[in-house]
Amino acid sequence: MKISYNILICFLLSCLFIDVSNAETINRKSVVERHNVKITKNYPQSPSQVGNGKFAFGVDITGLQSLIPFNTMSDWGWHSLPLPKGMSPEDFQQTPIDTHGRQVLYDLPNSNQSALTHWLASNPHRANLGRIGFVLKMPNGRDAKEEDLRQKSQQIDLWTGIISSEFIFLNEKVSVQTVCHPEKDMIAVTVQSELLKDGQISVFFDFPYPDDIQTADYVGNYDNPSKHSSIRQNTSSTGVRISRVVDDLTYYVSVDWEGEAVFCRESESAHRFYLKPNNDSSLSFTCLFDQKKEKPVNLSASDVLAASKASWENYWMSGAAIDLSESKDSRWKELERRIVLSQYLMKVNESGLYPPQESGLVNNGWYGRFHFEMIWWHGVHYALWNRWELFNNYLGVYNKYLATSILRAEKQGYEGARWPKCTGNIDREWPDNTHATLIWQQVHPIYFAEMDYRLHPNQATLDKWKDIVIQTANFMADYAFFDTSKGSYVLGPPMMIVSENTNLRTTQDPTFELSYWRYGLRKATEWCERLSITPNPKWQEVHDKLSPLPVQDEFYVTHYEIQNMWTTYTYEHPALIGVYGMLPGDGVDKVIFDKTFDKVVSTWQFQHIWGWDFPMIAMAAARSGKQNIAIDMLMHSSDRFQFNQHGLCTGGPFPYFPANGGLLTTIAMMCGGWDGSTGECPGFPKNGDWVVKAEGFVPMQ
Repeated sequence: MKISYNILICFLLSCLFIDVSNAETINRKSVVERHNVKITKNYPQSPSQVGNGKFAFGVDITGLQSLIPFNTMSDWGWHSLPLPKGMSPEDFQQTPIDTHGRQVLYDLPNSNQSALTHWLASNPHRANLGRIGFVLKMPNGRDAKEEDLRQKSQQIDLWTGIISSEFIFLNEKVSVQTVCHPEKDMIAVTVQSELLKDGQISVFFDFPYPDDIQTADYVGNYDNPSKHSSIRQNTSSTGVRISRVVDDLTYYVSVDWEGEAVFCRESESAHRFYLKPNNDSSLSFTCLFDQKKEKPVNLSASDVLAASKASWENYWMSGAAIDLSESKDSRWKELERRIVLSQYLMKVNESGLYPPQESGLVNNGWYGRFHFEMIWWHGVHYALWNRWELFNNYLGVYNKYLATSILRAEKQGYEGARWPKCTGNIDREWPDNTHATLIWQQVHPIYFAEMDYRLHPNQATLDKWKDIVIQTANFMADYAFFDTSKGSYVLGPPMMIVSENTNLRTTQDPTFELSYWRYGLRKATEWCERLSITPNPKWQEVHDKLSPLPVQDEFYVTHYEIQNMWTTYTYEHPALIGVYGMLPGDGVDKVIFDKTFDKVVSTWQFQHIWGWDFPMIAMAAARSGKQNIAIDMLMHSSDRFQFNQHGLCTGGPFPYFPANGGLLTTIAMMCGGWDGSTGECPGFPKNGDWVVKAEGFVPMQ
């Protein structure tokens, strides 16, 4: 094995940084607990959540899903509606686009196959596994509303992952604890109330049929009982198992309780069940969702509670940490709150088996499907916070989808692997102009492989990523086209760029993609050197002859020959700033970049961008030595980058987790530094207003 000297030095320096920077140990529990979430009312789009990364359960102010039909979602709960009669996915007809003199087939929407186009777009989609709530009836028989509950309060104990809820109903107190098992897709609930004794409150379990709504806060249709089945099995005096068959999705729900209780069904045709304790003022139960036919060994609610406490403490005590409490800048506490809550939310929603969708496991934005270009924004922070294993959980999708991505490239006449843009638990694109032609996601696996190697510089890492890196670089080199009139290799058209606001059939040589292409080909060559194999010679040829980053009037611009850049295109993603911040600056002239950065900050329409754009600009500011602007961007007043009481962020379909992930990545960079940076916490201002205690961060590329 041949290890690059520079990489070895970087690794040793990162170890040195982690061991000695800010030797004073941070009181992590104090940092976390001062940001515990406390609410006194419902927020209809914003649940409190418990979860383990591949499964999450959203609750309202009652500690369950009593008043608001929040979602119970998982990484494995994928569903597809039946295909239009007589059709199959293979019947879809792609659209040819002239690509430098040859016809290349793309998955664009086909108006002649509208039904099949819609089916491919919306299937598979994530399913809501079921709703669990309290039956709350007023004396006159009507369902209780939020205003019928008094003295409502709820707290998420971030250190333990326990949600504690209290409210007064019918003049009696109801106390609820809700928690999720750290490994099993199971919640545990403990209820204390005199109302349980005479059945004035009980617990319901309701199971919906999935729907194919592109963006839905509440997923599932409870009005189609004949389309799915809920079969009660394995009944005992303290437990029941329900078999759920929903078209191509089969799963099981196990409910186990302590003490005497009755579990009954609303009616033979209904999918609603009730759990009613017998003359007892307390009720403890667990509910497990899984795909295994065999019922696992029971766990009590106290078992799940103990497991949650241990797991969350381990999470907070592992990896990196930051304490801003000694800062003089009045914004320190809000920034720290955003950091802490983002860590909780990402662990609950985004550390599972597949890359997360934009709204995690909160709801079903984009049908619950995930975007390959957004994997960077969802997951890079894990590596920089020294929690690689949580990112690595879903990076296996590259190996899983390698064969289909090679086939995708082959069908278009390219070498290597062309990664999808938006998909689900199978590698099948949804027909869309942007999805078919976006390219910046193509370089991501090389960036991730490099992160892995910097953390784990060994042969196993090289072998793990070898085929992925090589096939990714092969496509990148073959995708670039040599334009004899320009004397350089060009990118596009057709091509949709990061900002997604230009004509895909005419846009060529975008700044971000050119820099990222250079980075990817450079790193792929280094990868071969580590493997002691000969790299594809075309990689170096394309790298050396790739078009320069486009410049107009001494500013970088979004793409080659763009017209009216600074009056017409100052909205959507300012990706030209990402080349020296998010990326390490391949092909970047620092003087031109500094002028461009100032131009973007002074002219961009910050009400018309996305949530991760603010961290992207902050990273560019930090790498450029403009630390005050980095802070300003992370605390920007735009409606597109606000963090609510739960820490859920705006900036896209709500909630928008790429903004949370971007924040954590930027903070890690500002604390841990980057290749070539010097000093402790180089991304924070040195004006005396910011006192930063940081430990455990890994330097960025």
